[in-house]
Amino acid sequence: MKFRVERDALADAVTWAARSLSTRPTLPVLAGLLLTVQDDLLTVSGFDLEASTEVDVPVSSGESGRADVSGRLLVEITKALPPHPVDIAVDGTKLSIAAGSSRFTLPTMPVEDYPQLPAMPSTAGTVASSDFAAAVGQVAIAAGKDDTLPMLTGVRLEIEGDRVTLAATDRYRLAVRELTWTPQNPAAASVQVLVPARTLADAAKSLSDADTITISLSSTGVGEGIIGFSGVTKGHPSRATTRLLDATFPQYRSLLPSESSATAEVPVAGLVESVRRVALVAERHAPVRLEFVEGGVGLSAGGEDEGRAEEQLEITFDGDPITTAFNPQYLLEGLGALSSPSARLQFTSSNKPVVLKPEAGSGVDYTYLIMPVRLPG
Repeated sequence: MKFRVERDALADAVTWAARSLSTRPTLPVLAGLLLTVQDDLLTVSGFDLEASTEVDVPVSSGESGRADVSGRLLVEITKALPPHPVDIAVDGTKLSIAAGSSRFTLPTMPVEDYPQLPAMPSTAGTVASSDFAAAVGQVAIAAGKDDTLPMLTGVRLEIEGDRVTLAATDRYRLAVRELTWTPQNPAAASVQVLVPARTLADAAKSLSDADTITISLSSTGVGEGIIGFSGVTKGHPSRATTRLLDATFPQYRSLLPSESSATAEVPVAGLVESVRRVALVAERHAPVRLEFVEGGVGLSAGGEDEGRAEEQLEITFDGDPITTAFNPQYLLEGLGALSSPSARLQFTSSNKPVVLKPEAGSGVDYTYLIMPVRLPG
């Protein structure tokens, strides 16, 4: 294998593909990035047996071939190379990298031991990359991190016609976002799958500078249990796949209240700053107390035997006064997911879930449901 490639294109491709590398690979060869040259195209691939990444880069090829070399080291080297064309060649079990006056020689791993990457399923449809990345970011914050409960570590992706619904929950909060997309076959049956939240968030973010993202899901049995995402990033065709979670997601729609007894309109930035200040005296996992009355909300945290903080914030409130309390981190993450300057909080009672939504007319169909913390007495 021998080829020449532009330094920036190589560095971008290697960095992108390395996203799927595991810090503790189950096979030694999976610590490497697979470099495949065919004609005038270099494909850089990463795989951890669950998720895969691939990116194509044009090269001046002298000789086709494949090589598997340490991914982490290759990322560092390509970033540090001088701004000159890069010549890469394989000689026996060594891979040489040359750019300007810089020379590196790396050992290769047995390419025949590298497992075959999963096939990309058939195209299901396309979605605007910026919209999809924003939606995934809003929902993934509510996904659980306990791997002993796999059904809570994923994002539920539901496709119905031209609508995509994303949902995630860790039992303490629930995030739901709906957006439109362009299905390949509008008449196709509805689809519901569970995608690992961390992998989905990484794929959506890494493809966010593409114009559109193509979502691929099996409808023929090819690539069953796999979801794929692809787009053109920095001029290079890029693809990512991940295995779907084989678990049953909770019936989340039944958790969403159908009506409310009180509503608050709050400035997002103001409430975020107030919660952050008051939470400074709260011990870990201790709640922040909020007392909603007409015209304002009183925030407090701490107690008589430790530090205590109180603050008042002007808001618009409609309904009977209500006192509730939240994990401050969960509340801040919900507020941070909103793209509007103000937010609506909808209450049914002080000890029942509160619905957090963007302001009316924002054009974003997002719901963040947060469980209150029970107060003493």
